Amino acid sequence: MNKIIISLSLLLFSNNIFAQTVELSSPDGKIVLSVNDEGKPSYKISLSGESIIKTSCLGMAFKNTMPFSDGFTISSSQEKSAKSVWQLPWGERKNVTDHHNELLVTFSKNDKSNTNKFKVRFRLFNDGVGFRYEVPKQEGLDQVEIINEFTEFAINDEKKATAWWIPARGWNRYEYIYNTTDVASVDRAHTPFTFKLDSGTHISIHEAALVDYAAMTINQKRPGVLKADLTPWSDGILVKTKTDFKSPWRTIQISKDAVGLLNSDLILNLNEPNKLGDVSWVEPAKYVGIWWGMHINANTWGSGAKHGATTSEAMRYIDFAAEHEFAGVLVEGWNVGWDGDWFFNGDVFNFSKPYDDFDIAAVSAYGKKKGVQLIGHHETSGNVTNYRNQMSDAYALYEKHGVKQIKTGYVADGGDIKRIDKNGIVHKEWHDSQFMVSEYLHSVTEAAKHKISINTHEPIKDTGLRRTYPNWISREGARGQEFNAWGTPPNPPEHTTILPFTRMLSGPMDFTPGIFDMSFNGLGDKSNRPQTTLSKQLALYVVLYSPIQMAADLPKNYQANLAAFQFIKDVPTNWEESKAIAGEVGEYVVFARQKRDGDDWFVGALTDEKARTITMKLDFLDKSKRYQAQIYRDGKNAEWINNPYEMIIENKIVTAKDELILPLATSGGAAIRFKAL
Repeated sequence: MNKIIISLSLLLFSNNIFAQTVELSSPDGKIVLSVNDEGKPSYKISLSGESIIKTSCLGMAFKNTMPFSDGFTISSSQEKSAKSVWQLPWGERKNVTDHHNELLVTFSKNDKSNTNKFKVRFRLFNDGVGFRYEVPKQEGLDQVEIINEFTEFAINDEKKATAWWIPARGWNRYEYIYNTTDVASVDRAHTPFTFKLDSGTHISIHEAALVDYAAMTINQKRPGVLKADLTPWSDGILVKTKTDFKSPWRTIQISKDAVGLLNSDLILNLNEPNKLGDVSWVEPAKYVGIWWGMHINANTWGSGAKHGATTSEAMRYIDFAAEHEFAGVLVEGWNVGWDGDWFFNGDVFNFSKPYDDFDIAAVSAYGKKKGVQLIGHHETSGNVTNYRNQMSDAYALYEKHGVKQIKTGYVADGGDIKRIDKNGIVHKEWHDSQFMVSEYLHSVTEAAKHKISINTHEPIKDTGLRRTYPNWISREGARGQEFNAWGTPPNPPEHTTILPFTRMLSGPMDFTPGIFDMSFNGLGDKSNRPQTTLSKQLALYVVLYSPIQMAADLPKNYQANLAAFQFIKDVPTNWEESKAIAGEVGEYVVFARQKRDGDDWFVGALTDEKARTITMKLDFLDKSKRYQAQIYRDGKNAEWINNPYEMIIENKIVTAKDELILPLATSGGAAIRFKAL
């Protein structure tokens, strides 16, 4: 499995006279990693003989000591293999298989001025590669400040390879429309960064287990050479830490086709197991909320005649939730601080003081009587110091009133997060800086002390930490439904056919699907509205996974179409198994998911602006059972611009031997419940 190859190349930058190469294969033998020390540490990756990552640099640089780069050679290597099955308390599937081969390579440099060493731990799965830096305690390295990471991802044929990406280090954080370009046209990009080689092989670069470290973005060093570009502190330092330390895992998910990326568990497998113990109090569920009305200007977050978060309005939503068996009601705008331009109100938000027209005790008691929980909300407007100072009291208040989930918000332009140091000096930080990485995790661990789950908006990107901290139940981190209310332009039809292959590879997203009224700003292809059919809105509940799913529209719009609303009522948020059936990035996607501890399966299929017909085999169903297929699909004349509502609801008896033909309208979809008989 692991072999050392002695090269006859003379090293100009090493005391060793021969370069060494260490190789490792994935369990199925298809992915091959080669680690080399010729001149400087490097690696390369192939898949079934195809070059996936060409020779690419490894290493890092520090502020006050020599860099880990030129002259470091392989001094030792160790290998091992592991195969296990572990369980997610909630998620896309119950059982996750972790099968990998591991190679730990130690690089050392021994000369008169330097005796440093560092390690790189590689894990090869059948669906990709993860590697991280491990820097032990050693002379001259105690408190360290990282100023550069040399990690590269060099690819072939950058002008022929197609990439789907959003810009990094921008004012709107992760909330951008995706670009579809050749790799050569990419500037600085966020991860997950997904691209397709000319051969058809699909690759996604990301990271796993991002803790107390700067987030990694991708910068094109030169054409085809993508370099790790860590997000800095306000003083320019990338990472402030001390030995011994470990970086997050740099991940490369690899598949011969697009669908293979969707069925990968690599990110989760590179995270540590649950550290919270019993997490039975983390409850996947569906909810409604006082939210969409603010985005379409029917209500306001601030106080006044149109205030949304009133006692009476909250109780009305609780009645609706109870009638239709939704677990919770989200209430935004209940606490003091929203008046005026709340985007800049981070200094004055009070997370324990309600407006006069909202009685939190009465609302929570009313919800308890109805079997509906109040879902909390905290908007920081980017002043995280103000939030941290109030966090303990705010979480205690929510715990007192039976709140088990909080949606937190960090609305602020990228680079404008407000940090106030112990001397009262204000610093502006990035959402994905090391400071904020730790700040987000602090909110999650503090919430766990109160048995509260966190749904982070304007978050740090997901890197699989829900495995380690299962109360980090969901997050935003991409353009969600609200952009369809006022986004100008709103999310285009292809948006939700790109998200599964990019943003969703990192973990659950609180996209807030389920808009039934497309005409609040009028129909048409230039208006702010969901650029989908109604059937596609239903399909989103299966395609875009989250353990908490919102029925985002106003109650009156669901009351007007209870037949279509039935699918939202039926669809679970916690799954026994999930299987991507078909798809191409930016074109279409089909997902099948089985209800956790149940027999029913659900399917979501959706397309971009092109109408298409999907022929779907049902071989994922239990071969010993018959099912009633409850199908919600686009009508014959449906199309998203002028006729988004036409829907056919039909029932068929099927088995695993059957096929279904699903005609999808322009920006259309289909949602199916397979009810076991």
